[in-house]
Amino acid sequence: MDVVGLSSLQFAITGMFHFIFVPLTLGLSLLVAIMETRYVTTGNELYLAMTKFWGKLFLINFALGVVTGITMEFQFGMNWAEYSRYVGDIFGAPLAIEATLAFFLESVFIGVWIFGWNKVSKKVHVLCIWIVAFASNLSALWILLANGWMQHPVGFVLRNGRAEMVDFVAMLTNSYGLLKFAHTVVSGFVVAAFFVMGISAWHLLKKNKPEFFKTSFRMGAVYGLISICLVILSGDFSAVVVADAQPVKFAAMESLWETQACAGMNLFTFPDERNECNLVETGTIPKLLSYLAYHDPDAVVKGLKDFPKEDRPPVLPVFLSFRTMVGMGFYMTLLAILAVFVSWRGTIEKNTLLLRILLYSIPIPYLANQFGWLVAEIGRQPWIVYGVLRTSDAVSTSISVAQVTGSLIGFTLLYGFLGFIDIYLLVKYARKGPEGDLSFLTQPAQKEA
Repeated sequence: MDVVGLSSLQFAITGMFHFIFVPLTLGLSLLVAIMETRYVTTGNELYLAMTKFWGKLFLINFALGVVTGITMEFQFGMNWAEYSRYVGDIFGAPLAIEATLAFFLESVFIGVWIFGWNKVSKKVHVLCIWIVAFASNLSALWILLANGWMQHPVGFVLRNGRAEMVDFVAMLTNSYGLLKFAHTVVSGFVVAAFFVMGISAWHLLKKNKPEFFKTSFRMGAVYGLISICLVILSGDFSAVVVADAQPVKFAAMESLWETQACAGMNLFTFPDERNECNLVETGTIPKLLSYLAYHDPDAVVKGLKDFPKEDRPPVLPVFLSFRTMVGMGFYMTLLAILAVFVSWRGTIEKNTLLLRILLYSIPIPYLANQFGWLVAEIGRQPWIVYGVLRTSDAVSTSISVAQVTGSLIGFTLLYGFLGFIDIYLLVKYARKGPEGDLSFLTQPAQKEA
């Protein structure tokens, strides 16, 4: 493997590992803020206990996420110097804003929240966690606007051998970046919801503090179902943007080889990239693909053969990643509906099969997020900035295969160690359950929560 391939693999490994932590941070920060708000507005100590328990797990995840995110930005200078030279004027701006505004806002107020128990008023304390939740998602906004520009570059000119920004507002209002932000953030909410439901399910199966975990389960179920509905909605609009801005990626996602009007969607198909066809095409739903691409059942959808081979992404990994992500989405939707239903009926602890399924489904939204990123990033190839700069032209010219191989091994070992620590700590404190005296949960006045 050459320097380009190794550098791409290294960034993929570090990026995907970092993104294990990001979705839970985005989703759990908001859910903890909601829990503490319920405590402040109702005075019910159950929500205080929930805030502290789930907040501890949030902090463990947050700490590891910060550590794993720092190294990614160094790679732009070390492995992708030509990319940084060519588009640094544009790409550096949102990253700088993220660091100076969102990250420091998040860091300051998470410190106040951690050490401010019984030192500031309840209203000030709950405001801190809301600021943390806002800043975490604001941080994601700037990162994803930068990535959205790479997917659909706008507001720039090519001058003096590099890309220079001429319209910052165009980047801020880039529909690709904004929809990517919306879809990513609500996907993180789903991760948090299944995290809460899965851990609650484990404790309910053990009959450990049932009132505490039934309340947590109900909150996670409602949060999850609302979030999944938002994922579906944002995903639908994202498909329209992809079809317009990157039609070759859309064709690869659906393994569509021939340009078609009134294009149908095959429920069961498998691409044969060598022969530029599909080995299987069954279960076709007429006009569905045209509707998904342009919200017009009669629209023309471009096929892969309309694009030069050197400009096409690898079809099989893009297609399989997209179908896997969608399949997991349907699976999670069904589980969220069932979870809300049993919560509404008040029979959570009696549905042991559903509880076991939810426990073992904690990794599913994580995996769905990863497959979504594979679609986005592999589907953009061979471009690092779509239509502007090829990946092969963006790599540093002064590094060797041996150097990248060494750093790749080092990052993999380091991240593997950090991953082990994270899983160990999350499992340890999740199994331990809430600390302190929860005898108040047996009091009739509190059971209504």
